[in-house]
Amino acid sequence: MADNRTAPDPSTVRHDGPWRHLDVRGNGIRLHAVQAGPDDADAPLVVLVHGFGQYWWSWRHQLTALGDAGYRAVAVDLRGYGDSDKPPRGYDGWTLAGDLSGLIRGLGHDEAFLVGHGDGGQVCWAASVLYPAHVRGIVTVSAPHPLGLRRAALADASQRSVLAPRLLSDQIPRLGEHRLTTNDGAGAAALLRERAGAEWARTADFAEAERRVRTAIRIDGTAHCALEYHRWAFRSQFRPDGARFRTAMRTPPRAPVVQIHGTDDPFMLPDTFRHCTRWAPQRQLESLRAGHFPHQEAPDATTSSILRFLRA
Repeated sequence: MADNRTAPDPSTVRHDGPWRHLDVRGNGIRLHAVQAGPDDADAPLVVLVHGFGQYWWSWRHQLTALGDAGYRAVAVDLRGYGDSDKPPRGYDGWTLAGDLSGLIRGLGHDEAFLVGHGDGGQVCWAASVLYPAHVRGIVTVSAPHPLGLRRAALADASQRSVLAPRLLSDQIPRLGEHRLTTNDGAGAAALLRERAGAEWARTADFAEAERRVRTAIRIDGTAHCALEYHRWAFRSQFRPDGARFRTAMRTPPRAPVVQIHGTDDPFMLPDTFRHCTRWAPQRQLESLRAGHFPHQEAPDATTSSILRFLRA
């Protein structure tokens, strides 16, 4: 974990801007969220869910654009991140999907569109299957279907060579936390740079994103909680709870699905997305010229894809 003497206060992620900060309770947890657009239960709700090592701010471009388009756009800090609660347990697919269901109801809605990147996209896939009545549709960004990702990790040597070294080393207690947080969060910044497209990595926007993730990952407990997502994903492969989760995820989502991936993504490879039709036969696949973070690298194109889906 981060050194308590230097760890930033969780409130440091409550950045000022054309939005407002909320604390929403549901599923036995308090989640910090940020809203743009009308504060109206009649406006369609769009929940934006960040990926590994990030927090709500990664959706800054889409948050304001969707709000301006008339949607109630809400970007959330997942369990264990940012200014949300950081309990010692609950980093499994079942509980995380329940967090999104609880968030939707805590905001006064019965259903929502879900938009998720990376690990957040995995949570959106789970919520669409486990809580179908609450999900109108999902957009995943750089997030294959959980079973598609598992298949690629087992059967595709190229995808496995990217995933396995990090996933295995993260199972070692305290090693992953140390790697992410030392030198003022240099490990989190390194992950951002390794997975980003070359063009974005040369911009001032990237430098700002790098600075912010270095601070956010050092909030006390955040690195440990973030790694618990990956530890459950790996360890559950050998346990009954993982088998039950995989059985549940074989049911195709009833809600429509759009998958967005970056053509230059070095972490989630194109073939991994092509196999997802087995578990989501009606999904649409869209490719953008970007690395692992299309919503930050190509924000206008990503927002346009999301808006086309919402309006359709």
